[in-house]
Amino acid sequence: RRERQRFVDKNGRCNVQHGNLGGESSRYLSDLFTTLVDLKWRWNLLIFLLTYTVAWLVMASMWWGIAYLRGDLHRAHDDTYSPCVANVYNFPSAFLFFIETEATIGYGHRYITERCPEGIVLFLFQSLLGSIVDAFLIGCMFIKMSQPKKRAETLMFSRAAVVSQRDGKLCLMFRVGNLRNSHMVSAQIRCKLIKSRQTPEGEFLPLDQCELDVGFGTGADQLFLVSPLTICHEINSKSPFFCLSQRSLRSEQFEIVVILEGIVETTGMTCQARTSYTEDEVLWGHRFLPVMSLEDGFFRVDYSQFHATFEVPTPPYSVKEQEENLSLSSSLNSPIDNNKTRREKVCSLDCIDIAGEKNKLPFKLQKISSRKEDLPRRALRMSSSNTGKTCSTGDLLNIQEMSPISNGEDGDERIQLKALKM
Repeated sequence: RRERQRFVDKNGRCNVQHGNLGGESSRYLSDLFTTLVDLKWRWNLLIFLLTYTVAWLVMASMWWGIAYLRGDLHRAHDDTYSPCVANVYNFPSAFLFFIETEATIGYGHRYITERCPEGIVLFLFQSLLGSIVDAFLIGCMFIKMSQPKKRAETLMFSRAAVVSQRDGKLCLMFRVGNLRNSHMVSAQIRCKLIKSRQTPEGEFLPLDQCELDVGFGTGADQLFLVSPLTICHEINSKSPFFCLSQRSLRSEQFEIVVILEGIVETTGMTCQARTSYTEDEVLWGHRFLPVMSLEDGFFRVDYSQFHATFEVPTPPYSVKEQEENLSLSSSLNSPIDNNKTRREKVCSLDCIDIAGEKNKLPFKLQKISSRKEDLPRRALRMSSSNTGKTCSTGDLLNIQEMSPISNGEDGDERIQLKALKM
């Protein structure tokens, strides 16, 4: 099997990296929430810890600064003095006061007095800032954990695609399945053919995307994904595989990207699962093994046979070659039929001409009898002049067999009657 670079991995990951963005990198900061959600888990956890740690240290430093500027640190143990925050006499005590306030624990040992307006303002700022940080980071972590990407892990695709006949038509088929009992609502499947090509104008398209019809017009792309389904793409004149044969499949380079979309029934979020098939993963002349069986009161799906295939008789020719062979055979048969019909028309017209000559034959026969020559020879000569208008030569043979019997006037009348019948 040839190994080459894939555009989409079997697990659905796209092998595309964006580089040399230059000044466009600032666009990521304009959508900071999505940027954080798209980051990997290790970076999310690091940002989560750093944000809370830095916020706590900064706010604790502000409380310590207020106590330092007011002189509360030096007179903390003076019972006659009213500080801004009671029992705050160093940085650790200021940090603990911030944590108690932020977490709404309130041990009761440290508290704000009414003689500290700057402390009241800082307390309000701390409450607002803490709510914003909590909403941002906790919401980011929640979205990260509830992303439907993991739901795609329980959606299966067959390891290989097959090409075989179905209902007398050559089709490209692959299989999809759902491992969970919860359904995918409004499941829809799409296929893209990724192949390099060159336009008639000379433009080279390295990764041109072409749509594969998997039942858009008939609604077959809308799936009721309760049991494994076989998705079918009919290869016809509109298909990109119209010229694909078993021999040309070995030299082709393409990739089929399959996209399955649906709504997760339990969460209501849209989920997308992807996979791809290269030319090495397309089996010509194979069909999938059945996986459904009827048990006692229910249907059972055997996923051990989900990827299994077996060989079936399949023509090695492309659909284009099959249509050309069919049209060639029909064109070879059509001239014979035309000659037959033309010959039948000529015979029918000639028989009509012979019937039209019935009124002229007695006059000719009288002219022949007036001449004293051999009547059978004259009749044969007259009939030979009209051979182009007769349907067969049997009548001429009848005249030759009739000629030795005819003698005299009785023979003449008999010849006239025979000629009229002819």
